[in-house]
Amino acid sequence: MIYGLHPVEEALRSGTRRFDHVCVAQERLNHGDARRLAEIMELCRAAGVNVRTEPREALTRLAGTGAHQGLVAMVREREFLGVEDLLEGAEPRLVLALDGVEDPQNLGALLRTAEGAGVDGVLLTERRSAPLSAVAMKASAGAAEHLRLARVVNLVRALEMLKERNLWCVGLDERGTQDYDQYDFTSNTLIVLGREGAGLHDLVRRTCDHLLRIPMAGRVESLNVAAAGAVVLFEAARQRRSGPRSVTSRPAKTEKRRIQKGLGS
Repeated sequence: MIYGLHPVEEALRSGTRRFDHVCVAQERLNHGDARRLAEIMELCRAAGVNVRTEPREALTRLAGTGAHQGLVAMVREREFLGVEDLLEGAEPRLVLALDGVEDPQNLGALLRTAEGAGVDGVLLTERRSAPLSAVAMKASAGAAEHLRLARVVNLVRALEMLKERNLWCVGLDERGTQDYDQYDFTSNTLIVLGREGAGLHDLVRRTCDHLLRIPMAGRVESLNVAAAGAVVLFEAARQRRSGPRSVTSRPAKTEKRRIQKGLGS
């Protein structure tokens, strides 16, 4: 099940979902967003998707929340890709890996950021992570429907596989030896973000080629994972628009650094 104007509309436009039917709240047909609902209903008809009109309370019971915006769709579960499928397309590639992000709101926000920053694919873990639920889809505003998503049991093994395919594995961690905006993201890059609060698992951290940090100038010592991901992903996008730097694609690690607050998880 997915709900909300953006998630349902983007799922229809992307063609990545198989729809069973869509429910529209009767009361919303005379609301301020009635025109938007009518456009989505027309998309459903064009795609051959059955549309039902129900009382708003029925949609609230179905969705388990009143935040459905008068639109609930019953769909087939999203099919995930294999890790190698994330490597399709032209280089340089940008892939995002999530090491156990458990909050569906954070997951949805990160997927929305990833799509906006132009990532080529997102790697998720099967265990100890938020599912691709209706809550996460709503938080992504439908952006998740346009992303290539792969899900694996063993993240470290998947990271090693991508490293063998010429991607530099870069983790965001408070123990990083380099500030995120000093790294060259213009080569094939795999960005790894960790759990809320705890950050990267130890083995995942050791698998990374580089550890980057976000320096914090204020009293707050960290950003949450969704905010930190947005900062780093859009820095990568900015660099890629500007073109390769005049330095090598593999920045050297700094052995000594000034102690400064900062957390990338």
